[in-house]
Amino acid sequence: MTSFGLMTAPQQVSYADVARVWREADGIPEIEHAWLFDHLMPIGGDPGGPVLEGWTLLSALAAQTERLRLGLLVTSNRFRPPAMLAKIAATVDVVSGGRLDFGIGAGSRPDVPMARREYEAHGLPFHDSAHAVGALAEACAVIRRLWTDDEPFEFDGEYVRLKGAYCNPKPVGRPSFVLGGRSAATLRVVARHADVWNYPGDDLEDALGRSALLDRFCAEIGRDPASIARSLVLPVFYDRPQVTRDAIAAAEDAGFRHLVLALPAPYPDGVARWVADEILPG
Repeated sequence: MTSFGLMTAPQQVSYADVARVWREADGIPEIEHAWLFDHLMPIGGDPGGPVLEGWTLLSALAAQTERLRLGLLVTSNRFRPPAMLAKIAATVDVVSGGRLDFGIGAGSRPDVPMARREYEAHGLPFHDSAHAVGALAEACAVIRRLWTDDEPFEFDGEYVRLKGAYCNPKPVGRPSFVLGGRSAATLRVVARHADVWNYPGDDLEDALGRSALLDRFCAEIGRDPASIARSLVLPVFYDRPQVTRDAIAAAEDAGFRHLVLALPAPYPDGVARWVADEILPG
């Protein structure tokens, strides 16, 4: 069974517009989850336009909804120390009553100038890809322990070092780990830590090849590849709904069962109901 969600990238839009879409979607059972992205400056449209910080906004939306699973697709592990991120995410899960899906990835690729600029602008280091992927693996391990260990612990990794690490309160539920990325190195981290793998884009042919590679990495560590759900983000075209309907059918045929429909701004009135009626199968 395929689960469907919406993505509202919080750039070039107002808080009121995003909240309106999420509140509407919360009352539509066919829409099971909703997502924001994690950028500190716009990656599309006016480079100086507004962007709302993802985790702060997610907490506000968690307080205004009751049913939707919710998360960031995906959090940049480059932005926040992992123990701090674990605390932030646990707080959002508590606010939501246990509805968080924890999306995380290595962070922006170095060849995306609009994303790269946000690091220097915020005084954040931008390490190479090997560092980013290694740090992601350690972050996943640390965050899971912070959410499950009953006693403080130490962690002495290559990228993460903690002393007396502890998280209280812990998440209400068990947030799924939704890992995003496509490189072979990242897929090895996905194989070990993810409940859901999100392919960053809608290139189905490439996604299938990466999915097969993920299957191989799972087999190497003795994990059932079927235990990791496969996820795609598909663009919505308000004037050409059949394009999205066709993309959904192709993704389902290819075995992708976690589908996120990205809504372009501005959001029309009643857009969530329109998606359910005009885009979703059945």
